[in-house]
Amino acid sequence: MLIDSPRAGRARIAGLTASAAAMAVLVSACGGTGGGSSSSPKDFSYLTNVENTTVKTALGTLSKGACSAENKALPLKVDTVPQTSLDQKLQLLAGQDALPVQFAAGNAPALTDQLYKSGKIADLEKKLKELGVYDRLEPSAVSTIKALYGGKFEVLPYEYNIEGIFYNKKIFSDNSLSVPTTWDDLVSDAAELESKGIQPFSASGQQGWPITRLVSAYLYRSLGPDALKAVADGKAKLTDPAYVKAAQEIADLGKKGYFGKGVGSIDYDTAFNTFLTGKAAMFYMGTWALTNIADPEQNQVGTENVGFMPFPAVSGGKGSIDQYPSNVGLAMTLGSKTFDGKVGDWVTCIAKNYGSVAMKDQGSISGFKADTPVEDPNELTTQVRRTIGDSKQNVLWFEALFSTKATTVSQTNAASLASGSITAEKFMQTVQDALSAN
Repeated sequence: MLIDSPRAGRARIAGLTASAAAMAVLVSACGGTGGGSSSSPKDFSYLTNVENTTVKTALGTLSKGACSAENKALPLKVDTVPQTSLDQKLQLLAGQDALPVQFAAGNAPALTDQLYKSGKIADLEKKLKELGVYDRLEPSAVSTIKALYGGKFEVLPYEYNIEGIFYNKKIFSDNSLSVPTTWDDLVSDAAELESKGIQPFSASGQQGWPITRLVSAYLYRSLGPDALKAVADGKAKLTDPAYVKAAQEIADLGKKGYFGKGVGSIDYDTAFNTFLTGKAAMFYMGTWALTNIADPEQNQVGTENVGFMPFPAVSGGKGSIDQYPSNVGLAMTLGSKTFDGKVGDWVTCIAKNYGSVAMKDQGSISGFKADTPVEDPNELTTQVRRTIGDSKQNVLWFEALFSTKATTVSQTNAASLASGSITAEKFMQTVQDALSAN
């Protein structure tokens, strides 16, 4: 989560729009065996995108406090590049066998997995168990990571998010609306709001993923938690009637104007600002949004007026309303060749202290356990933490198991789906074709 700006969503796996093609070249550059020799790093180098300040800030705090001894032995060195340049930078470094100690691993989980298979990424489960800190991880975060990476633990959970619908309590109260528990109720509420001149939903069509997230949420409620795994396994296709129906339901929201005007040109910042200034009643987003919501400079409606609800149930559907989409933010991982004893000391200290520091200083929920009790900054954060703790089964998101090509195709065509420029059938056919091409 980013605490300083609604640009947070750009920084995470959720909304990456950088070139997938560049990452494909990166994987090619890595080769299949990892080549090169191990080397002892001179510093704890960390490369991330400039938009993500949360992890960088927390590591800086640790370097001056709980991990000062580790930092003295191996000084923290942070390098950043714009999100749009991250993949290109990683491609260059991987080709030179010069990846930093720790780095943001790129876009689609499939790419990170290929980096792992090429020998560029450390076996983190093995390393953390050897260091005796694997139990410092929240089981739900580990489960999410392994679901993303074919049963392997390839990234660290500096963030742990669930997704749902943030809503403006005051708007709901003023219009005598209760929290909808079914899709039909949600659509009915949206119609009621629209009739009174209130924009029901805020969403970024420019980023694309905020629209496709709605498609997958409907799929999980209608077809159950294995809906998209069935597609990945070749047991179903996105062009099957039940899958097209999900896309059609979201397209209908756009057709009725429920996303407001010009959704295709709305970027992430604008969509976030629309909700936080009270110009839209609902905003589907991950819980990284908590830090933005807690910032009074950004949140003009007041934290006390923001609620969080799960994506509602679909009548007759096989999914459950308590199955939340989850992710671990922008994937952060460690290089295999530079993971020596001093790096291990740093990782041990991070595992023991990051969870508490991130929550205390930034209100950021991570996948690391927090030993030091931290008072939640507001009731909404308490609700979310409780929901995460009670969660028994989580699901992924629309592109989580897609190839890089299909991910790009999906997110670049999402705005057209929401604006009505292409039909639901055409959207799903286009994405399926990209999946079948691999």
